[in-house]
Amino acid sequence: MIDDTPPLGQPMPFLELDGVSRVYGEGDAAVTALRDVSLRIMPGDFLSIMGPSGSGKSTMLGLLGCLDLPTTGIIRVGGHEVTAIDDAERSRVRGREIGFVFQQFHLIPHLDAQGNVETALLYRGLKAKERRERAIEALDRVGLAHRHDHRPVQLSGGEQQRVALARALVTQPRILLGDEPTGALDSKNAENVMELFASLQSPERAIVLVTHDPGVGAAARRRVRMRDGRIVADETVAA
Repeated sequence: MIDDTPPLGQPMPFLELDGVSRVYGEGDAAVTALRDVSLRIMPGDFLSIMGPSGSGKSTMLGLLGCLDLPTTGIIRVGGHEVTAIDDAERSRVRGREIGFVFQQFHLIPHLDAQGNVETALLYRGLKAKERRERAIEALDRVGLAHRHDHRPVQLSGGEQQRVALARALVTQPRILLGDEPTGALDSKNAENVMELFASLQSPERAIVLVTHDPGVGAAARRRVRMRDGRIVADETVAA
């Protein structure tokens, strides 16, 4: 088990998996997707999680995003155990701490770019003016403020993914979690999106990309490799 007290002078991990396993089904039909996995995501991390199909990446994604619970083990976000709280509180932690970017953009067709970004702020008690301002600021961060009034059908695939990225950023999450974020893009747009991810790395934010694409994985400084539900490598490449 991970000692949850950081060494003197060391920062607290943003997110931890501590001895986590995930089993689906019961008895003879049981399938173990993750086996005793421990992982710390630290402030400033730019981390990729790679592995072949069936390695446990998707299960890992669900646990890192607090979308699922482990069969055994502990998940902590900001030092607080989220495996011990109810669904409503876990949803609040997820909404406050984690931003998601998926392979499919999940934009609402009848809303323009600004409206799509604002959806992430609807239940935060903000006035409409503040929601609009924060949405435009997030779109500007990804280079799309000038397209704020365009609906998804009027945007390219790369632009739609940038709107999705702005939607993840607008809540000011400490962890940005990408699930195959370039999987639906051509090589040029994928390169642009990866440059954006790199530009968003900061001491106040960790970026985690779950991918099967070696090029995407290699863009991260810290590279975690999975096989058969276990972490088999966790390497940090010199800058």
